[in-house]
Amino acid sequence: MAKKVETVNMVDRFAEFKELKNIDKTTMISVLEESFRKVLANMFDSDENFDVIMNPDKGDCEIYQNLKVVADDDVDNENMEIGLSEAREIDPECEIGEEVSKQIFFEKFGRRAILNLRQTLQSKILDLQKEAISSKFKELEGEIISGEVHQVWKREALLVDEDQNELIMPKDEQIPSDSFHKGDVVRAIVKRVDNQNNNPKIILSRTDDRFLRRLFEQEVPEIHDGLITIRAVARIPGERAKIAVESYDDRIDPVGACVGIKGSRIHGIVRELRNENIDVINYTANPQLFIQRALSPASISSIRLNEEEKKAEVFLHPEEVSLAIGKGGLNIRLATMLTGYTIDVYRDIEEGEEDIYLDEFRDEIDDWVIEQLKNIGLGTAKAVLNATPEKLEQADLEDDTVEHVLNVIRSEFED
Repeated sequence: MAKKVETVNMVDRFAEFKELKNIDKTTMISVLEESFRKVLANMFDSDENFDVIMNPDKGDCEIYQNLKVVADDDVDNENMEIGLSEAREIDPECEIGEEVSKQIFFEKFGRRAILNLRQTLQSKILDLQKEAISSKFKELEGEIISGEVHQVWKREALLVDEDQNELIMPKDEQIPSDSFHKGDVVRAIVKRVDNQNNNPKIILSRTDDRFLRRLFEQEVPEIHDGLITIRAVARIPGERAKIAVESYDDRIDPVGACVGIKGSRIHGIVRELRNENIDVINYTANPQLFIQRALSPASISSIRLNEEEKKAEVFLHPEEVSLAIGKGGLNIRLATMLTGYTIDVYRDIEEGEEDIYLDEFRDEIDDWVIEQLKNIGLGTAKAVLNATPEKLEQADLEDDTVEHVLNVIRSEFED
């Protein structure tokens, strides 16, 4: 009976270890049984003729070895057979050819066997912990979580959540103006879970479009409740973003709801994103109108679409071109990302004004050069000729290339 108490105490100690690792009772019992079987297999060459009975209510474990009864002189394998005399000490009525179950008291095998069992159990629990972490964070992919900065390196930051799980935020997943210090509490989304060699690595992001979406869901009740939906998002992290929203209730102004009274709702999001400017526009299924809204604050004169190639030629008055392109080309890049259309901006030619679109010069000027000029709002010959040297420098072209372009265009008008 004393041996039974020792077994109970041993299992209890493992149960205490289980509580620290936050593994449920049923799983722990399964792990204990599997661990016992692995050690038994090492000791007896096989665990196939063993019954391992876990008693979760009592917290103890019983192990029985099933042996074939043979004559006392015919025992060839003690792991599989038992002599009749010894067998009758277990079951007085057993006969040769039958099977008896011999109880095994695990602790009698000594400290080494118990240490082996504990190491096996710890290894299995570690694997379970990794699986649980991987499963937990896979379910959280795309959701916002908070973590405390534990350490900052050149290429990444290490954070820990309230359960002390380690979270990694690579530098390219941080907003360029992010500056973290040990102890800072940071919000980000779970971007993905890398699980190489059963070693989960939780990757966080503050630059992912979904981070902006989740922030709006938290700050705007109408989005959270499904009255307003986010149809498209485009971001250049830390610089500017555009978000297209649509209301399912005609009484709700989706843009106004997202911005809030005096910007009360959007200001918190802007601060979280390190003063990233956010344009909120009304979504529409009409591609021309959607492109027009996406290029706000510029006023569009007309738009020519190529639906098959997803291209749009946008015509504006000269004074609107720079607004459409935006500082550093941000506005047109975001509009392209938001609408899914490649947008080319052209200076609108007024009636009676002689001008030629740069595309007409593709036989004399390289395509990439024309695209560079169009990207800074110079879509026509006159626009290039009238541009200041400072404006032409924005195209990032060699002086010889610029001179060639000017000569080609001048010769056209001279002709």
